[in-house]
Order: sequence, then C-alpha cells, then structure tokens
Amino acid sequence: MDTQAPRTIVALGLEGSANKLGIGIVKHVYPKGIPGDAELSPEYIELANVRDTYNPPAGEGFLPRDVAAHHRSTIIALVRQAFEEAKLGPQDLDCVCYTKGPGMGAPLQSVALVARTLSQIWGVPLVGVNHCVGHIEMGRAITGAQNPVVLYVSGGNTQVIAYSQQTYRIFGETLDIAIGNCLDRFARVLMLPNDPSPGYNIEQYAKRGSKFIELPYTVKGMDVSFSGILSFIEKLAKTEPDKYSPEDLCYSLQENMFAMLVEITERAMAHIGATEVLVVGGVGCNVRLQEMMGQMAKERGGKVFATDMRYCIDNGIMIAQAGALAFARGFTT
Repeated sequence: MDTQAPRTIVALGLEGSANKLGIGIVKHVYPKGIPGDAELSPEYIELANVRDTYNPPAGEGFLPRDVAAHHRSTIIALVRQAFEEAKLGPQDLDCVCYTKGPGMGAPLQSVALVARTLSQIWGVPLVGVNHCVGHIEMGRAITGAQNPVVLYVSGGNTQVIAYSQQTYRIFGETLDIAIGNCLDRFARVLMLPNDPSPGYNIEQYAKRGSKFIELPYTVKGMDVSFSGILSFIEKLAKTEPDKYSPEDLCYSLQENMFAMLVEITERAMAHIGATEVLVVGGVGCNVRLQEMMGQMAKERGGKVFATDMRYCIDNGIMIAQAGALAFARGFTT
C-alpha cells in the first residue's frame, strides 16, 4: 500500500458469533498516508452500527441452530439498513470484514458465508477478524486508552490481556466457564427474561440486594473459576428460597465474582507497570463492575476505561474497526 499519499479505508463489519447479529460500517482517514512501522492511529468515523438480537423464552438458553436461523433470516435486511444509515453503497467499500471466531459454530458459519458471498459479488477484499481483538480495538478507539491492561468479560470469554511486541498476550483467564455464561445460567434458574440480556436483569436485581451471602472465591494465581460458584448458588436458590431472596443472591454473586476479576486485573497491572484498565465485552456494561475496577485503578493512581451498550455488547462496527486496521497493513483472508 502507498504510505505517502492520504488514504481512506471504508470497512463493512459483520458480527454473528453468538445471539447478537451486528452490522457496522467504519471509515478510517490517514491524512498523511498509512505509516510504515508506527502504530496505526487513523481518524475514526462511525458511519453505521445496527444490531438485532435473538432472544429465547425466559428460563431457556439459545441453541446454535436457532441462532443461525435467526442470522440467516435477518442479515440481508440489516446490511441494507447499515448502508442506508451510512448513506453509502457497496461501491464505496474497501473491504468486507467478518468474525472468523471464536464463537458458536453454526452462527459463525452463516455470517461467514454471507460475508464471502458479498465479497465475491462486489469484488471487494475479505478480512477475517478475531472476535476478541475486535472488542479490544473497539474499546481503544472509543475510549482513547493507550496501553491498558484489558479485562475481557463476556458470555464466552473471561481473560486478562495486555499488548506486547505486536501481540495480545493472555495473563489470566477462566479455567472453566466464562463469567457471562455463569450469569446467564443463574438467570435461567431465577427465570429472569432474556430481554435485553440475562446479565442486565441480574444487575437490576443486584441493585436491590443488601445482604451479602458468602460464596466460594476461586482465584488460582492469575486464573479464576466460576463453575463451583454457580453450582453453590444454584443449590441455595433451589433448596432455600425462603432464606435467600433473588435480589440478595444476585447481589452476592456479582460482588463475589467481580472481586475476583479486580484481583487478577490488579495483579496484571502491577506486573507490567500499567496505569490503565480497559473493560470490554458484554459484561463490561455492568456499572458495578466498572465502579469496583475504577476504585482499584484510582488507588493505584490509574484510570479505568469502559464503553456503553452500543460497543461492549457484540456489534458489527468492532469487526469493521479491527478489520480496517488489519487491511491497512495489507492483511486479507
């Protein structure tokens, strides 16, 4: 690519790794061209960010085949909506980006098939994007965080990550289930609605809780474990419903698990001498998690960065953002 002349990259992003189907369009502007070795810092312009969610009935999880069917029936209309919002057409695109993983197989395959087809029909390069990197790059673009320790918390992932030598490196992670999966499964026990999300509804219940119930606290070095906590609190909810209210159970579950995340994040900050924390992923929307992480960072003379539901929940523009950066470096799938 020409690194001297001014350059603009317009990217379409398709995200469908779980029950959220997101389409986003982003524009990157390089007034002095794309730098050869320096970190890419383009002017970021958001053109479209639309989303549609598959929500099963209360008390039920979502099956991959049902999610894939939702994505297949919705994606073309959503792509058209994104183009309308951006006031652009396929002829304006420089690349089509899609989530290549990690995620649920059937939904990923459905969206990847559409991305490949559009790429071939329009004659536009295709860029596969790592879902986790998409979350991180979106968070950095929106918040302005420079070199943070990243806490990535979602329905399928729980990781503490930092960037070193042009690679994202995992310092700690869950040993079993993700924190979002733990929250979702406990929401099913309480028969909480899936709309807008089980984790959001648990957060609202937790705000009304006041009695802390002691739960297992499982931190192993830089890693955490949530499956035992889930089994323990599920038993309390089912066998002693008169003793423990749903509000107090949700409050205790949040406080306990978030404290575990704060501990391993602080340890990573101390290890690499970081002063910034970036919280990304769907669970990163939780205000209480942001408060606890912010208090820890403040005590260390640092700062916490987080986004709202437009960006922390799975979305298409994060895939467009990460894909546009990769494309600027000459990467295609």
